[in-house]
Amino acid sequence: MNILVTGARGFVGRNLCERLKTIRDGKDHTHPELNIDEVYECDRKTAPETLRQYCQDADFVFHLAGVNRPENPEEYQTGNAGFTSELLDILASVHNTCPLMLASSVQASLTGRYRDSDYGRSKLDSEHLFFQHAVDTGADVFVYRFPNLFGKWCRPDYNSAVATFCYNIAHDLPVKVSDRGTQLELLYIDDLVEEMLGTLNGKASHCSYYGQDLVADSRGFFCYVPTTYIATLGEIVEQLNEFHDQPQTLVMPEQPKNSFREKLYAAYLSYLPKDKISFPLTMNQDDRGSFTELIKSEACGQVSVNISKPGITKGQHWHNTKWEFFIVVSGHGLIQERKIGSDEILEFEVSGDDIKAVHMLPGYTHNIINQSDSEDLITIMWANESFDGSHPDTYAEEV
Repeated sequence: MNILVTGARGFVGRNLCERLKTIRDGKDHTHPELNIDEVYECDRKTAPETLRQYCQDADFVFHLAGVNRPENPEEYQTGNAGFTSELLDILASVHNTCPLMLASSVQASLTGRYRDSDYGRSKLDSEHLFFQHAVDTGADVFVYRFPNLFGKWCRPDYNSAVATFCYNIAHDLPVKVSDRGTQLELLYIDDLVEEMLGTLNGKASHCSYYGQDLVADSRGFFCYVPTTYIATLGEIVEQLNEFHDQPQTLVMPEQPKNSFREKLYAAYLSYLPKDKISFPLTMNQDDRGSFTELIKSEACGQVSVNISKPGITKGQHWHNTKWEFFIVVSGHGLIQERKIGSDEILEFEVSGDDIKAVHMLPGYTHNIINQSDSEDLITIMWANESFDGSHPDTYAEEV
């Protein structure tokens, strides 16, 4: 299958093309039913004769090219409906009736705040051209009206508030929000790309529109991405500030699977400048070695790394409710545990050559001993709660 993507250097185009190429090259096995031979990437620099050849050889066309921030409003028509007409004319001239997908916009509804949108009008004209092309040629067309998009590689200070917020907060720049209560419908780029891959298999999600409102409809003329999110500008900025502070607090914000927070965090990280990709951690050091907190979570406790010098014993304390995993990743040592009130000592040999997790049980005093004469003992420690200095739940007692 040969796939033509117009607007290949744009935000959506780049993400789609890179995903298509991973499938083509056998690096992505999530769509074994797709057999992609070539990905034709068309942008403003593509020569007319090259575009014509692409149109002749294409088995599917993703038409993503468009203009949304022109200096002259008249460019909306030439860059959107005008180029759409040109593309469809080329396909007709080479007698190619392959399926086509159009990236339109919710602004094409021309309702509400989009009533006087020149951009929306040009997108609506593009939709009409697509539907007429389907009537004239019998080609299958898939018309998507995108809401606000966000994700990696989206250009800040252009047409995405989320991209601008991510960039500014990542770079410690001010963020201006005129109305924190303004709601946005948001579509994550990877969800969009996944839906577009579905169109290649005839699995597009169809809908009908009533103004800006869509209703899932298997017979609908339009298509949509089922997974979108509603968030206010204030909520977005608040979450981004929390992500910004994570290297200082070490608290990893909760990110439920497939949640908006998970996807917003991924988007935010893609805007980090080089000097923030790496950040220092506080090593608490003494003659015995060091202890460093790595990450904390309000729901899932704390992860730390402990380094013990040769011959050193650490721990010798117990907890009422707190419990831990000790996971030795380098060196050779011994973990001992004794139930409070008992004389029986439980012993576990641990080594970086045979990595295992050992429970530190509530009500058991415990220690960890570096049995090497020359090598540090490095242990990853997970506790079910973050350390609270006002209630440490830690009581000294030798095993």
